[in-house]
Amino acid sequence: MIKNIIFDFGDVFINLDKQATYKELAKLGVTEVSEEMMQVYYRYEMGLITTKEFIDFYHKKFNIAKKDLINAWNAILLNFPLHRLEFLKELEKSSKYRLFLLSNTNELHISWIQNDWGNNLYQEFKNCFEQFYLSHEINLRKPNENIYEFVLGENNLLASETIFIDDTKENTDIAKNMGIHVWNINPETEDVVNLLNRKEFL
Repeated sequence: MIKNIIFDFGDVFINLDKQATYKELAKLGVTEVSEEMMQVYYRYEMGLITTKEFIDFYHKKFNIAKKDLINAWNAILLNFPLHRLEFLKELEKSSKYRLFLLSNTNELHISWIQNDWGNNLYQEFKNCFEQFYLSHEINLRKPNENIYEFVLGENNLLASETIFIDDTKENTDIAKNMGIHVWNINPETEDVVNLLNRKEFL
């Protein structure tokens, strides 16, 4: 029986355009993503370097205006369909499940979301969850196994009683290997509001 639900954020609640940042960087002259760039990105996503250090790295490497870099970085973020918030609020109100958010989210992205949504909407969303885990705040990131161990251990959750919803297969594969139920959601054809129709809940 499912007692705990762990949700990803991007392309589960908020819509993303995952190619947008690459396209915007290409317009600024950055057409190749090196291993060094990816490592800096991972470190930033885990909160191991500051936003200033992250932006300075790209600014110095490519001589691009910092404002343009920030705009390109945030281009991935789209809208938040409010029917998903209504679904989440109903789920929370039912008290049938413990709800958690677990997201690879960096400081620039969460700041954009807070400004775009406004504080009231952001807090309304955040308050639906028992715990709201962002990678840059807990210094861990998916798909590393230790982030799932952290969430399970911190909240005394049994993997067999937990389902994890994420749009990235690599993330759900690791969780599945640990005995967690998973839904590798396809944002183009599926919507999280249909969660309770899945076999795990029937």
